[in-house]
Amino acid sequence: MGFALGNEARQAGYRLAAFPEVGSTNAEALAAARAGNASRTWFVSDRQTAGRGRRGRPWETPRGNLAATLLMTQPDPAAAASLGFVAGLALDAALRQAAPSLAVRIALDGLDPGSAGEGARLRLKWPNDVLVDGAKLAGILLEGEAIPGGAFAVAIGIGVNVTHAPEGLPYPAVALRSLGMPLDAPALFAALSDAWAGLERLWASGGGFPVIRRLWLERAAGLGERVAVQLGSETLAGIFETIDESGRLVVHMADGSRRTIAAGEVHFGAVATVRA
Repeated sequence: MGFALGNEARQAGYRLAAFPEVGSTNAEALAAARAGNASRTWFVSDRQTAGRGRRGRPWETPRGNLAATLLMTQPDPAAAASLGFVAGLALDAALRQAAPSLAVRIALDGLDPGSAGEGARLRLKWPNDVLVDGAKLAGILLEGEAIPGGAFAVAIGIGVNVTHAPEGLPYPAVALRSLGMPLDAPALFAALSDAWAGLERLWASGGGFPVIRRLWLERAAGLGERVAVQLGSETLAGIFETIDESGRLVVHMADGSRRTIAAGEVHFGAVATVRA
């Protein structure tokens, strides 16, 4: 595949390492960090044989899908944790540019009156998924470790179902091809690299997270709706109120209290009711 950085990313000094096939782009990125590779390098392939998602689950990347990881070094691991929200916004922006019809739902007589505002089809699910019409299109995985010199290396992995969606999952998944989008992995990656460049400047090493948070909430799935969060053997149910200044999920409970959640399995709508 002919992967290349977008013009803005190239001019901003990002680098690219492209592979015809790779075990894991995150693993390649972290190995490069241990070897002293400078940050701001994209590791990318359209086939990944040993990818993984959250909690070590396998993430299938058959030929034609996009597996992309950006390696960054960040002195503050706490700030690095907010990069997942930057990644979600960058992919959202890239998809809107490369496949504009994902932005709105179309009804027989024009725009769907049930879709309030721009981007009703394309939503960001806390903490790390991108959804189209409620089905998972992409996942984001951050992995980090301390490296010599006192810095913290973070691999920001982004996997997108371009041509194939995995089957047999406990939730719906979708691919761009099944949505009729004539888009390939290199074209999406070029748009993603450019979108990231602009959003990283906005993020400003974590100092710009209040703006990132506001933009993310504008695109959030399930905001103001019933949510169930699986925390090991415990399930919390309430209303998804917001994310806080650290990116944690804030749930308004039935008794009027608020719970702040750093990690968990999130379900919305009817599934939330069942889970609760």
